Amino acid sequence: MSTVTMTEAQRAQAEAREIYRASLAAGDPITGAALAERFGRKERWGRDRIAEAKEAARSEPSPVLPSPVLPAMSLPPVTPPNAETAETVSAAPAVAETADETPVASAETADEAPAAPRRPVAAWPVWLLLLPAAVAIWSGWVGLGELAGFGEVQPLPGIVDDFTINSAITLPIGMEVYAAYALYVWLSGRVTGRALVMARRSAVASLIVGAAGQVAYHLLAAAGVSSAPWWITAAVACLPVAVVGMGATLAHLVKAEGEN
Repeated sequence: MSTVTMTEAQRAQAEAREIYRASLAAGDPITGAALAERFGRKERWGRDRIAEAKEAARSEPSPVLPSPVLPAMSLPPVTPPNAETAETVSAAPAVAETADETPVASAETADEAPAAPRRPVAAWPVWLLLLPAAVAIWSGWVGLGELAGFGEVQPLPGIVDDFTINSAITLPIGMEVYAAYALYVWLSGRVTGRALVMARRSAVASLIVGAAGQVAYHLLAAAGVSSAPWWITAAVACLPVAVVGMGATLAHLVKAEGEN
């Protein structure tokens, strides 16, 4: 005799369906997002388990109750006293039959009724905030980079000698783009576990480092310093390497969670 065993994923799916059935019986159906969060999965996983539970409920046959057997009774014929009474008696079964045929909305039909569409919140005011902030942040990072030794370099010597680039622009591109990406991963609600922790911590750290860089540049510029102190130069020189490491780590964690 063969024994059928359930995998861990199948046990989790079965448990999720039971949780939804219990919440439905209690009159407070759990949502797909809340169900998925209990198992550390994505919202789509929770919605799929709810759909499976509903499909299983629809496929189960309704119990058929046996019709009660009534003893045969002989009733004397009733003769209506007049024509009006006869019409009333004959119309009564028709009224009862019509009442029995009236459909009754089930709880499941009420739950599946489409919700009223919500008007999305406008995001265009963010661009009015982003443009001036981007100009200030860009100029601050480039200025700090030039004080810390960043400047024009030839990235392709011996190949394209005339091609030069100011390496100071790598600071605002690296730091601020990574901070925005980490914030997106953190607030999107699509990741959990280590990816969420990494996104939250690195986003906060990137914003703090970005603010510190702006403060350092404006203090040095206001004091008329032409060259940053050695410890500021050392910290700024490490930023591109740190950004590459954090970006690669966060991307790897997000991809690994998506595959699971």
